[in-house]
Amino acid sequence: MRAVQIVELTGPDTALALSEVPDPSSPPEHPLSPGSGVLVEVHAAGVSFPEVLQTRGEYQLKPPLPFVPGSEIAGVLREAPEGAALRPGDRVAAFCALGGWAELAVAPEFLTFALAPQLDYAQGAGLILNYHTAYFALVLRGRLTEGETVLVHGAAGGVGTAALQVAKGLGARTIAVVSSEAKQKVAERAGADAVVRSDGPWKDEVREISSSSSSSSSGGGGVDLVLDPVGGDRFTDSLRSLNEGGRVVVVGFTGGAIPEVRVNRLLLSNTEVIGAGWGAYAMARPELCRDIGKALEPLIESGAVAPIVGARFPLDRAAQALREIDERRAMGKVVLDVR
Repeated sequence: MRAVQIVELTGPDTALALSEVPDPSSPPEHPLSPGSGVLVEVHAAGVSFPEVLQTRGEYQLKPPLPFVPGSEIAGVLREAPEGAALRPGDRVAAFCALGGWAELAVAPEFLTFALAPQLDYAQGAGLILNYHTAYFALVLRGRLTEGETVLVHGAAGGVGTAALQVAKGLGARTIAVVSSEAKQKVAERAGADAVVRSDGPWKDEVREISSSSSSSSSGGGGVDLVLDPVGGDRFTDSLRSLNEGGRVVVVGFTGGAIPEVRVNRLLLSNTEVIGAGWGAYAMARPELCRDIGKALEPLIESGAVAPIVGARFPLDRAAQALREIDERRAMGKVVLDVR
């Protein structure tokens, strides 16, 4: 089968090679579910920030070279273990952790879900990592409730658009932070109630916009929850944009710099900084993965969740796909069309 491999740790431009590699063994087996797995004929594969890091050897998961990256796939199920809810021929979206940038990939059964008929394969390739992360961060870690106001950084990217849609679907008011007019249009398409620019006085604008929110218990404006996949120098202003009792949920650091917190700010305003690391936590808890998948079903059926697909590339242009993310041009989910 054809697959893209990381063959050296030199960055997106030179680390990749399109190769012919052996098909996965039959019956399929995945490291996250020893002794079992599902085999998927891959039609589309997602491209995410972890793959950028993997090309430089900077991600926590460091398989020996060469290896096939790619954690998200959508396609047609070929093989499944006995007793699985899904059957060969079903359209599926799956999280495979590694191996997704190939014509065939193996995923654990507990991270393989039926792909709703209203979603195409490219949308399916943007469903699990981003939307499971968004739900985990907003609801299970951030304790989001209906009627609250949520501020989303990086709101035109994969996690950002997912967070806007999930929050809206759960009855929250949403404010997006973006860096350009083009990204503003993407955030609005994802359902943002208001959009502010990161190159402007966004903190003051957010407090003004949120001052009319009925959920602001302090009465002086401020949001209830900030979802931050960016980090960097805007983190302090994220804390300042909270109302009393508000929460900042940290999802990642695509901006590069890891911010530090002056904890007296948390004390004085009764606010919180919460980590939301979906990956390793969820991988060890199959029932949690199934529960999140189940919770997202009504949001997909209602149309609230519909992954926004951005740039699409064939398999042999995977390096260009990574550059979209590395150079922060990505709007929506970047996808490789495998078939």
